[in-house]
Amino acid sequence: MNINFKKEERLLKVGILGCGQISQAAHLIGVTKSRNLHLQAICDASEELCSKMAAIYSPDRAYTDYEEMLADPEVEAVIIGIGDQFHVPCAKKAILAGKHVFVEKPMGVSIEECEELDQLAKENGRKLQVGHMKRYDEGISFGKKFADEKLGTPTTYKGWYCDSIGRYTLTDNVQPVICSGAGAIKPAGNPKEILDHYYLLGHGSHLFDTALYMAGPIRAVSARYVHSEKQHSWLIDCEFENGVIGNLNLIVSIAELWHEGFEYYGTKGTVFANTFNPWEFRSSEVDCFDAETQTRVRPAAFDGQFYRRELEGFADTVLYDAPYTGATAEDGIMVMKALIATYQSVQQHGAWILLKDVKGGL
Repeated sequence: MNINFKKEERLLKVGILGCGQISQAAHLIGVTKSRNLHLQAICDASEELCSKMAAIYSPDRAYTDYEEMLADPEVEAVIIGIGDQFHVPCAKKAILAGKHVFVEKPMGVSIEECEELDQLAKENGRKLQVGHMKRYDEGISFGKKFADEKLGTPTTYKGWYCDSIGRYTLTDNVQPVICSGAGAIKPAGNPKEILDHYYLLGHGSHLFDTALYMAGPIRAVSARYVHSEKQHSWLIDCEFENGVIGNLNLIVSIAELWHEGFEYYGTKGTVFANTFNPWEFRSSEVDCFDAETQTRVRPAAFDGQFYRRELEGFADTVLYDAPYTGATAEDGIMVMKALIATYQSVQQHGAWILLKDVKGGL
């Protein structure tokens, strides 16, 4: 897909729930720059924040009451960018109101609630996509196509997601000034205080979804975890349903620059990916080696606005009933199972956990 900010004739009218950091840094800008979406409404419990965002992005309507936005007949779909604990309850309300739903990752905080949401969307004929935006990284999608066509028999996948001690300095420099306002709704307690849960949900979801996207469904995991000073580190062995063996590494935070990527090996080719801090909006540097031609290929991948691209993909799915190009509910559920299996494996001293047997939440 080429960069194209020219609007199409048919636009999906969306309402954005939550005007916090992820919406300010990603979704509001993404909708505004998209080719096939129209910002029909925004909603935030903070009247102050909602007014600030309305002044900047000029939605047709601004709400402080979610029920009122859902009652707006012009809103065809809802983009949910709020606290993880609110994802599923608010997505359910949207589906019952007849809206299609794009929900930020992670899909939820328990397997059972995610499965209920998936079933509800199917029963009501609504589209439901999970916001794993790395599937819309042009470099990674090029590597996926190469792997599907030229990797031969895949054997091994290695992935890593290592947040940097300097990430906040970088994001403060490149993100827009993030506005706040009084009256925000917070989840019970403080989920961010339980750091092993918080980091697994927030960062591990990217690590697992990229592995799932590239190598296919995951069968089982075995994990080890160490926490020293402010660093949390997981080493995760995994088996994929297609026979591929894998190793995943999650570290928050490394005493280095942002370090993220993967290596995917097959009998006829290899894919190497180096991924950047997402707020730089740089596509991954991906090198694909083809054994048959003895050549290495790297796509230019100019369009690094993967947040815009994922919303455009969601809109295409809704408007034209196009096949999903992003993460489906089933993908979101598998990522949740992998995260919870990782946590359970650590509790059981590295025991192998089959994803099909996993229940519960974080």
